[in-house]
Amino acid sequence: MPKKRSGGGLSPTQQAAKFLGVSVLAGAVMAGIAMPAAGALGLAAKGSVQGFDDIPDSLKSPQLSQRTTILDSKGNQIASVYSRDRTVVELKDISPYMQKAIVAIEDSRFYQHGAIDLKGVLRAVNKNAQSGGVSQGASTLTQQLVKNYFVEEAGDDPTKVAQATQQTLGRKIRELKYAIQIEEKLGKKKILENYLNITFFGEQAYGVEAASQRYFSQPARSLNLQQSALLAGIVQSPTRYDPVNDEAEAKKRRNTVLQRMAEVGDISQADADKAKATALGLKVSQPKNGCITAVKGASFFCKYVENVFLSDPVFGRTKEARAKVWNQGGLTIRTTLDPQSQASVQSSLKDHIYKSDKVAAASTLVEPGSGKILAMGQSKPYGYGKNETEYNYSVNADMGGSNFGFPTGSTFKPFVAAAALEQGKSATQEYSSPYQMDYPSPVQTCGSTPWKNDQSYTVENESNSEHGPYRMKEAMAKSVNTYFVQLISDIGLCPVVNMTDKLHVVQGNGTKLPESPSIALGAVGLSPLTMASAYATFADRGMYCSPIAIESITQKVGDKQKSLQVPKSTCSRAMSETTADTVNTLLRGVIDSGTGTQAGLTDRESAGKTGTTDERKNAWFVGYTPNLAGAVWVGSPKQNVKMVDISIGGVFNPLVYGGQVPGPIWKDAMTGALEGKSAQTFHLVDIPDPGKSKGGSGDGKNSDNGGNTNAGTDTGGGFIGGLTTNGTTTGTTNGGTDPTPTFSLPDGFIQGTTNGGNRGNGNGGNRG
Repeated sequence: MPKKRSGGGLSPTQQAAKFLGVSVLAGAVMAGIAMPAAGALGLAAKGSVQGFDDIPDSLKSPQLSQRTTILDSKGNQIASVYSRDRTVVELKDISPYMQKAIVAIEDSRFYQHGAIDLKGVLRAVNKNAQSGGVSQGASTLTQQLVKNYFVEEAGDDPTKVAQATQQTLGRKIRELKYAIQIEEKLGKKKILENYLNITFFGEQAYGVEAASQRYFSQPARSLNLQQSALLAGIVQSPTRYDPVNDEAEAKKRRNTVLQRMAEVGDISQADADKAKATALGLKVSQPKNGCITAVKGASFFCKYVENVFLSDPVFGRTKEARAKVWNQGGLTIRTTLDPQSQASVQSSLKDHIYKSDKVAAASTLVEPGSGKILAMGQSKPYGYGKNETEYNYSVNADMGGSNFGFPTGSTFKPFVAAAALEQGKSATQEYSSPYQMDYPSPVQTCGSTPWKNDQSYTVENESNSEHGPYRMKEAMAKSVNTYFVQLISDIGLCPVVNMTDKLHVVQGNGTKLPESPSIALGAVGLSPLTMASAYATFADRGMYCSPIAIESITQKVGDKQKSLQVPKSTCSRAMSETTADTVNTLLRGVIDSGTGTQAGLTDRESAGKTGTTDERKNAWFVGYTPNLAGAVWVGSPKQNVKMVDISIGGVFNPLVYGGQVPGPIWKDAMTGALEGKSAQTFHLVDIPDPGKSKGGSGDGKNSDNGGNTNAGTDTGGGFIGGLTTNGTTTGTTNGGTDPTPTFSLPDGFIQGTTNGGNRGNGNGGNRG
């Protein structure tokens, strides 16, 4: 005996079961299942009642995947990314013509029936019996909406999609139960709104708003009669009725929709005939998806933002959870990218280096005190064609960059100086600094075993005219290798490693720096973002702030916007203010009268350091003002190009130096980025100057104070900062696949020779 509710009558489930025979028939028609005998149908129905009751009572509407918009710091769009191109809109923002057209062609009795259209079922059965096949279906818009929910929930998993669309009686029964539920819960207008937002219209367009933009380059609210009829007709078979690839078939289908609208009384026959006579009027917009479409050369920054999202636990505990949120989209991501700074970086790169050059360049700007990444660009555009790359040379491997980063040469020396100053060494510390010397041994490490020079490694300066004694200021300005070898030998390796740990300086593959003396001269590979962030610590008087790219994120969920938590920059003291101020004073000297004169800014105080590595495979300039820090790297991503007798940006260079090619790129990028912004000043310290020079065959004046030093002719100069062994190259560099250079470093050294020509003349020359 059937159970009754306390209020009398059958329960909703029992009512559903009562007419289940009809609903099963509807499912069979849609599934294309032949039911030759009433007995078979009866058995199917009988066997399905319990299954109907076992279906969960509630269907959770999936969050529709939408496009994600990435903005710069001023709110301008950088790029749009999505797994499915969809923009959810309210029914009031959809043309009334579109609403009528989809109802007329897909479910003309939509407003008269419930979850299932019994008349439609009987009509379909009769029609299919006459045709001897399945020529007409009976699913309502509500049932189609439920099916689309299943497909949306399946995402891009082909197995789940197949299960969501399988033509089985069980799926149709489940679909029916949820359709009944949705009819009661949502009402007709909301069902229609959800259907128009979820359904697929072909050409990568999900939902009517994306479809309207794709085919007509206008919002859905502006669709006219014939445009609405075209889109409504596509839904039945997006491939067959694709107007881009088969205009004739699409027009035929559009006219069918127009005629149906006239038959149900939505429009007059005269209006239908008039609309039928018009052309399709397509104004197709090509899909613009992904970071490859980013403006102002911000594609690499865009990918960096994506990688941050997919890797940071703040967006989800697991990789899969983060990917699900990203693919669902509907995000508006406001980033730290400053449009003025980004435009300046790209302009400078374009002016100084061609994308077709044998070498590439990358530049990153970071704001001291906040860690905000203001610009990120490189000379080879984002892409997969000739002279393009998908690798971001500015970041570490886990963020889409080189597997190892790039050796930094003498730009590492300020870290050694900072470590020494923190240990109590004075900026007037003097060493003999000969032109060439054996590497001092042993050198204390953080462990109990010191480093020993068992291989008789030697180190030399850029030119044999460079010999001491030198003090720290002049040694930094001239980038004297033997001075810093003696300095690191004096203080040991552990203070340097501790300093780089505080500056979050890690190799391009994410590992800590090795405890090897070669780090003093920039033998290990680092990224421009790492270097810019570390130098920003000097600018902020010793406070290191981790780099950030995201300011805020909002996510559209239904009709509401919710804010997501984003990673914050973490700031910590890496060195004392006095140490930072002293390094600032030292690096002012590099630009004022040292190797970085070509990089000096003319309208404000600046400081920085040049770097040139073994066999001139890398050249760097890293510098800063009190309110902006930046790093520029130039070299071969595969580490297989020696920048000797090479044309870069249309300019022939017998020898490339850190101050000569990266320096001007940095200067122009910084100048444009800082235009219109306040010129702040450093807190400098007084470093006593002995007023004598031991470098070169110059006029005897201190080159820090502008004296000329004629460097003469290079007699060796193989250096990663200058490490050589009797002029013989003992290190190896394997190009490999872009951009994953592999370095073989015996005991951490890179060694080799560069037979150069004449060095620059004046102010210490153009050395790295």
